[in-house]
Amino acid sequence: MTTEALESQRVVGTHTGEPLASGVRFRIFLYLGLLTILLGFGSPYGGLIDVPISFFLKNKFHLSASEVANFRIAAGLPLYFSFAFGFARDSWSPFGIKDRGFMILFGAFCAAFYLVFAFMPVSYLTLLIAVVLLTASFLFVSSALNGLMSVIGQQHVMSGQISAVSNIFGMVPVLAAFLIGGVLSDALESSSADEAARILFLIGAAIMMTVAVYGFWKPRTVFGNVTGEGTEKLPSRDNLIRLARHWPIYPALAIWMLWNFAPGSQTPLQFYLQNTLHASDAQWGQWNAIFAGSFIPTFVLYGYLCRKVPLKTLLWWGTVVAVPQMIPLLLINSIPGALIAAGIIGLLGGVSSAAYIDLLIRSCPRGLQGTVMMMSGSLYYIASRFGDVLGTNLYDRYHGFTVCVIAITVVYALILPVLLLVPQRLIATADGEEPEGGFAAD
Repeated sequence: MTTEALESQRVVGTHTGEPLASGVRFRIFLYLGLLTILLGFGSPYGGLIDVPISFFLKNKFHLSASEVANFRIAAGLPLYFSFAFGFARDSWSPFGIKDRGFMILFGAFCAAFYLVFAFMPVSYLTLLIAVVLLTASFLFVSSALNGLMSVIGQQHVMSGQISAVSNIFGMVPVLAAFLIGGVLSDALESSSADEAARILFLIGAAIMMTVAVYGFWKPRTVFGNVTGEGTEKLPSRDNLIRLARHWPIYPALAIWMLWNFAPGSQTPLQFYLQNTLHASDAQWGQWNAIFAGSFIPTFVLYGYLCRKVPLKTLLWWGTVVAVPQMIPLLLINSIPGALIAAGIIGLLGGVSSAAYIDLLIRSCPRGLQGTVMMMSGSLYYIASRFGDVLGTNLYDRYHGFTVCVIAITVVYALILPVLLLVPQRLIATADGEEPEGGFAAD
């Protein structure tokens, strides 16, 4: 199909532009929230599985900070191509049931991979291969969830509420992972490497099989309020052209990339707290749990404000507050002080984080929501993993964490000028008010 033909065959019938009744919205949020929690627990690159793996690398394989960061770079290979999984979601409908088909098919695949590796001898290489294969199968399921949330957010003009809900529910497995993950790591310390890995992978298998079963559920409240986008009927080339020409995605993705670059906020912070301040694995988990949990009050606040205040206001003020987010880390010299700082840091970043996801949902071209949202996932992992490597190098070179805090603050400040590039019509309205020309307009 030529570009001219594509222009004459616009994707049809996706926007109602009308908010749903509060009871319907609640049931949709509950369905999406439960799925978000399951995927958060079952993710091989985050949540309950990833935290013990980081301790596994540090404590059982005795890797240095740089070596742990390099493992994450290699193991994250599928994550850098997350957009391809999103494009598959937008272009294909397994079993003819779209997102539920991805849950059933690839939830089962992921569970099978977990079972296979649960009974294999563990080594650096097998652990690396396991995480890569598990991640690749998991991303198909993740693309289904992200695409479905974005479609609902656009079609019923509630992108801000979807952002708030996904963030709030997404924090449940994060909190549990850091609290349970650190304790689990301490408990597995007396086990052999093979036994420890087997326990982790069997847990992952059980969770992902639950996701596959979840896919058979088809609540009318959710899927009866989703209109077909129609893009799977268009040639892939035309969809890619349409995506490349859609200007709003570029500033939204650039902001998301800068927000997640944060050099030093992962491996160097862990080594600083544990090696310099002598935190245990459980205390490192507690730090992250407090940090993640303190986002929740501001996510709840965002869910309220996004219906009252234009996104433009929330973006600017959220960013201004978030720029100095990591500075409290300069004031700590003990673990109790670090735990207090974790709460402050989380509170400072909640509104901006929710606002950036709100912007991403609003910026998606019609029918390619899965592609764009998974593209943001690609950028998240590219930015965070390579930011981790840069931060680790700074930490090792300057023998302190101060330089990392400075680097993070400078990167966050760069978000402010990028906000000027966002199409103003897209952020001039609050939730429940469709932007002029609709979400998909260039």
